[in-house]
Amino acid sequence: MTNLIVRGGRPLSGRIIPSANKNAVLPILCATLLTDEEVILRGVPDITDVGQILGLFEALGSEVDIDRTTRLLRVRHAGANGAGAARLPEGMRSSIMLIPPLIARFGEARIAGEVKGCTLGAREIDPHIEVFQTFGVEVAPEDGALALTLAGRFHPADHWLDYASVTTTENFVLCAAKASGTSVLMNAASEPHVQEFCAFLKLMGARIGGTGTGRLVVEGVERLSGADYTFAEDFHEIATFMALGAITGGSVSVRNAQPEQFPLIDRAFAKFGVSITHKDGWSSSHIDGPLRVKPPFTSYILPKIEAAPWPYLPVDLLPIFVALGAQAEGEMLFWNKVYEGALGWTSELAKFGGHALQCDPHRVITFGGRKLAPATVESPYIIRVAIALFMVAASIDGRSTILNADPIRRAHPNFVENLIALGAEVEWA
Repeated sequence: MTNLIVRGGRPLSGRIIPSANKNAVLPILCATLLTDEEVILRGVPDITDVGQILGLFEALGSEVDIDRTTRLLRVRHAGANGAGAARLPEGMRSSIMLIPPLIARFGEARIAGEVKGCTLGAREIDPHIEVFQTFGVEVAPEDGALALTLAGRFHPADHWLDYASVTTTENFVLCAAKASGTSVLMNAASEPHVQEFCAFLKLMGARIGGTGTGRLVVEGVERLSGADYTFAEDFHEIATFMALGAITGGSVSVRNAQPEQFPLIDRAFAKFGVSITHKDGWSSSHIDGPLRVKPPFTSYILPKIEAAPWPYLPVDLLPIFVALGAQAEGEMLFWNKVYEGALGWTSELAKFGGHALQCDPHRVITFGGRKLAPATVESPYIIRVAIALFMVAASIDGRSTILNADPIRRAHPNFVENLIALGAEVEWA
């Protein structure tokens, strides 16, 4: 069942407890390979990418025990028996973060097939290979794959990223944590999930300075310990459910222990007349009347929402604001400063009767306030684009279908169940 069927026009209201952020969960799972001691992870989401990594652990011979009810995972890699069993899961970009711990454990790893994630545009592996080589890893082609080998520990390294990439930053830290000296990374990514990843490694005994900044200093250690860690709430999911409340004319509250991450996200909502409040550990969206773009004080320019690496508005959240723009009265410019393939989906809005003009691969203008009608639309393989198309459908009276909405399962467990609890009429088909 890969399609979502929704009968829209119902205001969504209520409370949601969000899941953990997959972009923190997956690198943390990879990091557990750096120790032979037991690691306990609490709040592990039931998503497809987690299942793929746990399957690889079992293939290696690791002990994996997950309670499907409490979402508590116990994993121990002391019995892992060799890199020969390791095949990076395809269709999952984050699997490349298995490379450093596999090399640290076995002295070798291989990249075969395509390591890719959402269809956001060109996402080369070269920056990762450069990081591995900086730490002394030898890279050579071998039978249609890349063989990565290292004798002994990672060398200490100084590196300056040409782009503040999340996964490349995390790969650097994974290498540096077990290196034989101090390593420094400039232009490091600082997203909340990167900070959470670093916090987990520190709990294991890693020595990391500069977390949350563009300069990380990591003093390598010979041994990392086990840990007992509870995942934080996913700020993507928090913002997504608040947006669903706003676009349907309802009001959704989401548990949020870190409202300090939200000032810029809150201001993006405000551009559509949506107010966000944070109180007593909950974040809520409210709107009085229809969505309406707030006109800028500089009257001769379009209001805009720019998305780029943190601390900008996260690019992963841009689609939910495009959905608001499709419904809101007025025009809004959206600018994705990262991916050149992330906005082509906006042509699907025309099937609802919406109007979106793609200026170039990075910019789109929505002309909202039109009368929209239910439709069957098709999502590309991008998690929050599938959600954005669902948002528009949920705001329209009548039955709509989102084809190929399955990527939602890669990040949001119990998505449909949560929607039903908020009053939606929706099902997988």
